[in-house]
Amino acid sequence: MNAVQLYDSTVQALNRSGPQILPVLLRALFAATLLGYFWASALTKLGPGLLGIFKPSFNAYTQIFPRQMEAVSYDASQLGWLHWAVVVAGTWAEFILPFLIVIGLATRVSALGMIGFVIVQTLTDLIGHGAARHPETLGAWFDKTPDALIADQRAFWVVLLTGLALFGAGRLSVDAALRAQVRSA
Repeated sequence: MNAVQLYDSTVQALNRSGPQILPVLLRALFAATLLGYFWASALTKLGPGLLGIFKPSFNAYTQIFPRQMEAVSYDASQLGWLHWAVVVAGTWAEFILPFLIVIGLATRVSALGMIGFVIVQTLTDLIGHGAARHPETLGAWFDKTPDALIADQRAFWVVLLTGLALFGAGRLSVDAALRAQVRSA
């Protein structure tokens, strides 16, 4: 076998295995780097006790609606039911969507939901919390520095999630097990 044939057979093997390996690697990377981040963030939004999932904390409102909280002198009781609904839905999303991605259930929809979440989170950070006024936090692409909290990190997050939206969860997932169950029925 010459070098060209060896190269071609290697590329063909990668083409066959890539779509099965990549989604599992993406989910493992998400679990290793972002699951804890989103769950820790969600925990700061829970109110006290078992009903805390329905009674968001002060932190939840200040994180999600910084300008509105400032406008009402940080008295969340002055905000309406729509603010409550957004905070509760956002908190639940931070728990549920990452969990679904890690186990590989409804992975494509969950990844798309997380992309939307990251976009909203980024806009809130840039506009609501004023990160756009801080170049060291905002960062810039093509600046030889890959550690900006907004421009660089969030781009990596979205690319990772886009891979899951495009490829799904892969063979080692609840999605794959459910598909196999449906086919055998």
